[in-house]
Amino acid sequence: MENKTSKYFKYAIGEIVLVVIGILIALQINNWNEERKANVFEQEILFLIDQNLEVDFQSIVIELNKTKQAVQLTNRLLKKVAQKEYTDSLNFWMAKIISFERFKSHSSAFEVLKAKGIENLSDKKLQAELITYYDENLFKLYESLSDVENAFNTDWVPIIKSDFSDFSWKKYCKPINAQVFFEKTSVIMQFKLYNDNRFGQIGHMENALNKIAEIRTLLKKNLK
Repeated sequence: MENKTSKYFKYAIGEIVLVVIGILIALQINNWNEERKANVFEQEILFLIDQNLEVDFQSIVIELNKTKQAVQLTNRLLKKVAQKEYTDSLNFWMAKIISFERFKSHSSAFEVLKAKGIENLSDKKLQAELITYYDENLFKLYESLSDVENAFNTDWVPIIKSDFSDFSWKKYCKPINAQVFFEKTSVIMQFKLYNDNRFGQIGHMENALNKIAEIRTLLKKNLK
């Protein structure tokens, strides 16, 4: 009887061990599958983020060139006005100056990554750089763009309505009387203040471009 009991006991222990081993194997396989899925997701989302950043880079470059042109034309205009040279060229220069730039980041892939858990990204440096770009660089860039646009609406629109005989967005601006217009101290000050706003905008655009370049270098190292 004791032998039978011992055999049953050993058999039961063996069955339990087999079940435990089976469970452990199943868990390990499940972990491998989850890890594989996580790796596939990471590769796919990083590829999409890289594409988004490429579009951002190209868009910012376009707006940066417009901003730099406006700054250069403002400096040229102020020199001409100081020399009391009120040529028709000023009308075309002002059209590029009295304007503003717009930019909207393509951040859909980053938003998906955040929803899934950006803390799970394997490269922690890349994680930190992405957060810096989307939460810091873009915030400052949007703020500087908003400053210029608000200055246009608040300061330039009243001037356009009162002192211009004609205005076409980015094409030409025609003062009612060029000499009277450019000899107003308030107008010259407005050009200078607007130029200062754009200088700040240039700095934030260049910072964003540098950050994108850094991130895309890290992305290339992570993409397989």
